[in-house]
Amino acid sequence: MTAPFAERYPAEARLVRAAMLNSFVAFGIGAIFGLIQALYRTDVLRFFEAPKYYTVLTGHGVFLVLTFTITFLVGIYQWAVTDSLERGPVDIRFSWFWYGLMSTGTILVAISIFAGFLEEPPQVLGSSLSADVLYTFYAPLQANPLYYIGLAVFVIGVWLAGFDWFRTWRSWKRDNPGERIPLRTFMVLTTMLMWYLSSIGVVVSIVVFILPWSLGWVDSVNPLLTRTLFWYFGHMVVYFWLLPAYLLWYIVLPKLSGGRLFSDPLARVVFILFVLLSTPVGVHHQYMDPGIAEGFKFIAMSNTMFLLLPSLLTAFTVVASMEHGARQRGGTGTFDWLRALPWRNPAFTGMALAGLIFAFGGFTGIVNAGMNINYLVHNTLWIPGHIHTQVGTATALTLMAGSYWLVPQLTGNRLVGRQVALFQVVLWFVGIVFMTNAMYRSGLVGVPRRTAEPQYSFEYNVGVGSMGELNAQIALGGTLLFISAFLFLTLMVLTVFNDDSEPVVDGTIPKALSGPEDSPRILDNLRLWFGIAFVLVILAYALPLANIVAQGGPFGQDVPPFPVAIDVVMYLQYGVESVGALLT
Repeated sequence: MTAPFAERYPAEARLVRAAMLNSFVAFGIGAIFGLIQALYRTDVLRFFEAPKYYTVLTGHGVFLVLTFTITFLVGIYQWAVTDSLERGPVDIRFSWFWYGLMSTGTILVAISIFAGFLEEPPQVLGSSLSADVLYTFYAPLQANPLYYIGLAVFVIGVWLAGFDWFRTWRSWKRDNPGERIPLRTFMVLTTMLMWYLSSIGVVVSIVVFILPWSLGWVDSVNPLLTRTLFWYFGHMVVYFWLLPAYLLWYIVLPKLSGGRLFSDPLARVVFILFVLLSTPVGVHHQYMDPGIAEGFKFIAMSNTMFLLLPSLLTAFTVVASMEHGARQRGGTGTFDWLRALPWRNPAFTGMALAGLIFAFGGFTGIVNAGMNINYLVHNTLWIPGHIHTQVGTATALTLMAGSYWLVPQLTGNRLVGRQVALFQVVLWFVGIVFMTNAMYRSGLVGVPRRTAEPQYSFEYNVGVGSMGELNAQIALGGTLLFISAFLFLTLMVLTVFNDDSEPVVDGTIPKALSGPEDSPRILDNLRLWFGIAFVLVILAYALPLANIVAQGGPFGQDVPPFPVAIDVVMYLQYGVESVGALLT
């Protein structure tokens, strides 16, 4: 049994712990906002006026799908690079610098969001300090400039984190000429290539258009252009959230099963496919946008369907690895080997359940990707249902379960409450099943998303059950998820302070059954794959973007900002239904 990561790399362990601390704090805040949303929308508990709901909704999205996932990503990726290359960063002071940038960006964004709860937000940078624009921040909704500055600083921090990992790999490569890139480092580097290629879109949208617009330097923006630039980035970021979970499925899950990864080459192919395919598909989020030609939408739909391939390869490789582990533990038969898996281990069970939900979410994603059927579910509660099965469970539950294995490595402390941890991951699974079942069904009958008042003044024709039953499931599911989140954070705190114990988790990662020597070296040619991905992006986006600019110009045609800080007098004068309709 090797020594814990914290003993072998104490300086790097402190950095990883700091990143995960940020992640867990954001997770806790986002979970509170999620419970508030679930109870508010279902009319179970309301303790503020409807306009404040959009502040809660913005915070829920930003803290969970951006801060929690990405700060956890930089933490686990720092662990992966250090542990697989067996060396720390070239200059750890630079590592703390990018961590500081990410933290600063998060704080600026948090200040702008929380100011929305004030009755009279202060004036900052020429406008009221608020950011009720949701995490997608579509124009013409406009937030305070501080919100966009924080986002930009956060993204720059992630850029520098990737640069740090590439620099560490280059240093390793000079000392190990001719060696194949270790799989964990390969996963990190390909993920960051994907990030660099796609995050350009959101940075251009913020820095060139939206931030100057919010500062009053330009009079208007082109909403379709900024929206398209966001989704140029927006679909890739789904995989940016997901790939840390893939890393845990490929690296840790086979070990917990008692065996080894089935195929190192297949894992490399999967990550290359994400580099190639994750960006040229964003237009499938814009099927209802009239300014984009139908032909471009059809191309995006076709490209999206190819993304089924890396998911199917992952399902095959991970399940084969689990079966190998189970048979090493004495499992036999066609399906009886499943009984031999370590279901009492919360890390294994949590990741396995997350993978099961991910498979179901993949089928619902096919609905979102298809042009004709997407029209049925677009902007309905179906979409949050899909997001909560994918990011809210495939990613979130995997990261929580993975923490039960990783945090003892990072602290040198024994995990506290293994049975409670097992209950926690199962409770999250049950909660998400209740909530997303109701969300999917509500979406099919047209219940809208992103609104504080989903029913307005009409009734929905629910074929099976009733709106009361669907709302009850959402409220129950949201409550169970909040309890599960609270249990997880409690166990993490107790484990961090459980310093009178020794971890019982072996941090050694066994070699794959089929190693890198069984694959062609071209798989490690990162420049080649990035170049091909760049060409695919040009082919997918050059004409649509040029067409959008030709129609409306780069800064639009006198599109003013829409106020998102709603005056109480306006709310009382026009009513809940009118204000909710305007905001959505």
